[in-house]
Amino acid sequence: MSPDSHVLVIGECVADVVRTDGAPDRVHPGGSPANVAYGLARLGRPATLLTELGPDENGRLIRAHLESAGVRVRAAGAARTPSAVVRLDDRGRAQYTFDIGWTFPPTALPGASASTGPADPAATPAAIHLGSIGAVTEPGAAAVLALVERWRGRTQISYDPNVRPALMGERAGAVRRVERCVALSELVKASDEDLAWLYPGERPDAVAERWLALGPAVVAVTLGADGAFARTAEGVRVEAAAVPVPVADTVGAGDSFTAAFLHARVSGEDLRTCLTHGVTAAALTVARPGANPPSAAELRAALTDGRERRSEAGAR
Repeated sequence: MSPDSHVLVIGECVADVVRTDGAPDRVHPGGSPANVAYGLARLGRPATLLTELGPDENGRLIRAHLESAGVRVRAAGAARTPSAVVRLDDRGRAQYTFDIGWTFPPTALPGASASTGPADPAATPAAIHLGSIGAVTEPGAAAVLALVERWRGRTQISYDPNVRPALMGERAGAVRRVERCVALSELVKASDEDLAWLYPGERPDAVAERWLALGPAVVAVTLGADGAFARTAEGVRVEAAAVPVPVADTVGAGDSFTAAFLHARVSGEDLRTCLTHGVTAAALTVARPGANPPSAAELRAALTDGRERRSEAGAR
């Protein structure tokens, strides 16, 4: 993989305190952008994360976790590392209570000036991914979006709103902030739950169409057990069925989808292949606890197994 195929991810790290009845608390490195960076690195994609970390045990835990997969961490200092209590219900679904601040400072990307972008075209990342809290929470969001705007047109921009209602404020304002990010992006991924909160009563396909009109080339929507679909500005629509697996917990599944989809897209795969990689990576993640995305070898094996099962079914 060439050096200029790296992906830059911008956004928060969060220490997820996973809480289930009758079991001791477990602390896992989390935060949607951090999970995406980790998932990309697990798939062999060079990844850099611009983020904030505090000088505390949780910050050290998260940095060590990311660097263990090969993520390059560039962290501004924060008073403390953000945290979230994650409660799992009897179906493994997560509910979050957050203690998060986001004060990301104005910055430049590696090899670039803050005003003009890359001094060397080889320093341009293959993609920049942003999302979740870091893209919409002030005061840090302004610096994130200013950075992305400087790089728009030089590389593809990927965005996942990963909606957290407890942190989004009133809905109308949240929609405006999300739609600004959508308009900056070439690729947008969201879950049906994200869309249901942002646009109550609207079908996911209708929201995808609305967002495509703002400028993205592709909008992908995950549907949980119903798989995922993607639509393009040219009017193409593709679907992928979910991979049936026993659910351990759903923490990080959407981020694994995003990492695998973006990795395949940067590799030049077609849309259907990107979608298949995404749903397969998500399935591998929900089948085991702790937001543990697949390695490149695990994803390849699962994709091969899926092709073989479809071939056998077609031969019957």
